Amino acid sequence: MDLWMPYLSAFLVGLLGGVHCVGMCGGIVGALTFGLPVERRSSVLDMLPFQLAYNLGRITSYVVAGAIMGGVGILLAQFMPVYLAQRVLLGIAGLFMVLLGLYLAGWWMALNRVERAGSLIWRRLEPIGRRLMPVRSPRQALVIGLVWGWIPCGLVYSMLVNAVSAGGVWQGALLMLAFALGTLPNLLVMGTLAGAAARLAESRLARQIAGTTVILFGLYTLWNAF
Repeated sequence: MDLWMPYLSAFLVGLLGGVHCVGMCGGIVGALTFGLPVERRSSVLDMLPFQLAYNLGRITSYVVAGAIMGGVGILLAQFMPVYLAQRVLLGIAGLFMVLLGLYLAGWWMALNRVERAGSLIWRRLEPIGRRLMPVRSPRQALVIGLVWGWIPCGLVYSMLVNAVSAGGVWQGALLMLAFALGTLPNLLVMGTLAGAAARLAESRLARQIAGTTVILFGLYTLWNAF
């Protein structure tokens, strides 16, 4: 069970983080949805291939980023004993998860600074996505999804810190895959039922429940580290 706990935690963080995804990516999803040809927006089934393609691209970017951060973790471990490196990285991961919970609940928005730092990357990528609009095919939607995956997001960045402590390239990629699959239901619903998803994001109680749960995961991780 301990072997799978990091991946289960990542999946649940992605699922619970849906209240943040609606606020952070709601405008993007809405623009992508309403940018489709009218005949494609006529039913959920017609939109589904495009929504799946967007999210497949987004998930692929997350997995690539997770693999990179897992490799960074291996490099960092070269500079200190393995056991100590594992404890330190796990402690940092737990700390960021607590910060993420506070961020989701709206109690302390420290991760906003992380998002602002990531905006430097996004400034270079955003023009690429803009040139691909409007979307005419699922293949085009896939490419936009690949760009979408690099949008500055405190939720994603906090999980990438966890990927550093995952233990390797493949473990980092798998951790981000689990997280991305957790975000998938919320973003699919958002693409087809944007109004209902927006009401969830506006619910203070929903955000606080999600944030508290993520904080508990972070405290559990810190307990394991120390």
